[in-house]
Amino acid sequence: MGFFDKFKTEEAGPVEAKKTAKKTPAKKLVLKEKKVKEKKAPVENKKIVKKEFSDAYKVLRRPIVTEKAFNVSGTLNQYIFEVSNESTKNEIKKAIQDLYGVRVNRVNIMNVSGKKRRVGQHEGFKPGYKKAIVFLPAEEKIEAVSR
Repeated sequence: MGFFDKFKTEEAGPVEAKKTAKKTPAKKLVLKEKKVKEKKAPVENKKIVKKEFSDAYKVLRRPIVTEKAFNVSGTLNQYIFEVSNESTKNEIKKAIQDLYGVRVNRVNIMNVSGKKRRVGQHEGFKPGYKKAIVFLPAEEKIEAVSR
C-alpha cells in the first residue's frame, strides 16, 4: 500500500474500493450541452460608418504614393498602403473600413525586403516593410489617396 493505491478502482476488490472511496470525495458528473451556432445570412450593401477614434493608426502607417500606385487606384480601384509588420489581413481590412468608411473586397499583403545600401566602404541594408494592396468594389473610392 503505497503511492499507487489511490489510483486503484473497484476492479481491485471490495476492500481496496472502500479505502479509495473514503480518501477521495465523490465527483459529480456534469454534462455540457453543445451550443449550436446559427449561420448568419450574408449581408449585401451594408453601409459602413466611419469611426472617428479607432486603432487604425496602429495598423496603417502610410499610403504608398508612387506612379504605379496612382495608375492602379484609378483603373483597377486598388489602393496600396504600408502597414505594420505584425498586422494581418483582417486587421488591415477593419482599419480601412473604420478610417475611410468604405467596403473592402479583399486584401493582399506582401513583405518587401530591405534594399542593399552602401556609404563609402560600409555596406548595409535599409529596413524592409509590409505592403498591403486593398481591393475595393467599383462604386467605392478613397478620396484621400486618389487623384
